[in-house]
Amino acid sequence: MPTVLLVNGFRFYFYSNENNEPIHIHVEKAEGNAKFWLEPIDEEYSYGFSSNERKTILTIVEEHKLDLINSWHEYFG
Repeated sequence: MPTVLLVNGFRFYFYSNENNEPIHIHVEKAEGNAKFWLEPIDEEYSYGFSSNERKTILTIVEEHKLDLINSWHEYFG
């Protein structure tokens, strides 16, 4: 599970066996976890995060979208 980004306690990562899915990122912090598609940005699911945390995650994903996509391509080739 390569960690791509750490921001405000949120860990952004992907699983090394998920290259057969569209580009996405997983997010975790404490007991919360989520999955966001990156092209276009869309929340696939979110568990254990408050609505404010979900908004924060969305903002972080939007701000770092290009870095997240580039990390995906670098890892999966």
